[in-house]
Amino acid sequence: MSRFPISDHCDGTRFFNPHGPSARSFWDLPKWWWQQARGSATPWPKSVPDPAEVILPDHVPASQVAATLIGHATYLLQFAEMTVLTDPVFVSRAGPFGLLGPKRTRPPALRLGELPRIDIVLLSHNHYDHLDLTALRWLVQHRRPLIVAPLGLKAWLETRGVPGAIELDWWQSHYAATGVEIICTPAQHWSSRSPWDRCLTLWGGFWIKTSAGSVWFAGDTGWGSHFAEVRSRLGAPALALLPIGAYEPRWFMAPVHMNPGEAVRAHLAVGSRQSLAMHHGTFRLTDEGIDAPVHDLAAARKTHAVADSAFQAPQVGETVVVRLV
Repeated sequence: MSRFPISDHCDGTRFFNPHGPSARSFWDLPKWWWQQARGSATPWPKSVPDPAEVILPDHVPASQVAATLIGHATYLLQFAEMTVLTDPVFVSRAGPFGLLGPKRTRPPALRLGELPRIDIVLLSHNHYDHLDLTALRWLVQHRRPLIVAPLGLKAWLETRGVPGAIELDWWQSHYAATGVEIICTPAQHWSSRSPWDRCLTLWGGFWIKTSAGSVWFAGDTGWGSHFAEVRSRLGAPALALLPIGAYEPRWFMAPVHMNPGEAVRAHLAVGSRQSLAMHHGTFRLTDEGIDAPVHDLAAARKTHAVADSAFQAPQVGETVVVRLV
């Protein structure tokens, strides 16, 4: 009996990308490590100073959303009647037990206890730099949000002390509140927490549809035809949160991580009025330098004649207010 519905991205047990390749095999890792040993990776600083004091707005009009970059793929989205947290990761290392994996270079803009009321948490997939179990357990105990995740994560979270999640397949939706619809959207990526659970849970992004306008959290993704499909099905968002980092070397990362040039193409393909960058400058996951994504984004905006204000890379702790209508 199938664990999940058989579809164009699931065989009943494992998930896959319908229009593009999945992540490279574990057997490709030695080649990458060999290249790194020969100097392919740009060094990062051991740490970056704490961000400036974060000043969150006390009130957000119904026509706006205030987006504050906490770090990596963690954004605090303040709407007039609700607050959303994307991929909350506060650990010092993105790996097993909080002891292994890449070390955090930039601290989060806010500590968990400094967060305001959190109504909804969106989880894009189960990689360690996107799913922090310690943070989720704390949020469940102290903020009691609705947690929305892709298929397969509800049971996985429940057995680890995070009950009550809503799980969605691509294009499924859940009404989180009056006039607020959360729609799971495709992404070109993969999932795993170990070598033995590859692609056993789904990955994706989330479209937040409100009566005032829509915000799209694209999740972790490579470039693909799903951007045009999102535009075709859901329209153009007022705000898109798009990943721009963890893209070198391209032979290894291209299937699952966009570079800044592709992120600008995604911005144009989905028709976003404004986009904000994420997934860079926090954990050294790949070979590019810590500031390379922001510099490459500036070059890509120029290449594609996109205004600087239309696709920004906020500083950690910076709040950008976006008009929804």
